[in-house]
Amino acid sequence: MRKLTVGAALAASLAIVAGFSTPTRADTGQVAVVFTKGGFIVGVGGGEGVLLYRGHKYPFTVSGMSVGFTIGASTTKFVGHAYHLKGPASIEGSYAAGGAGGAVAAGAGAVQLQNGNGVILQLTGPKVGAEVSAAVGGVTIKLK
Repeated sequence: MRKLTVGAALAASLAIVAGFSTPTRADTGQVAVVFTKGGFIVGVGGGEGVLLYRGHKYPFTVSGMSVGFTIGASTTKFVGHAYHLKGPASIEGSYAAGGAGGAVAAGAGAVQLQNGNGVILQLTGPKVGAEVSAAVGGVTIKLK
């Protein structure tokens, strides 16, 4: 009888420890965004995108602003991935970015952003237009 009691206690202990060590589930989704930006000193932009997550499409809007040296206008068609998603709503929020970039006629752009939910966007795409910037800014994503 004593072996049965010790075995039951051991099994219960393992079940409790296993419950605490279960990792949180985070997924990856595909993202496509068209973002247009323009300005002089203060750059303002916006656009639309779609998150493809677990076979479903979730459209969203993007708005943003940068402060610093910005002259001109450009449109970028970004594609890439959203990492550490805990559901489609976790893509929402403010994403901070800083850096320098430019596009004249056509060029390539790449960006990595992270929001407060821990979601990381890694996006690349061609820029079309004439814009030079050395600014600090960010974007906000909101599901439609």
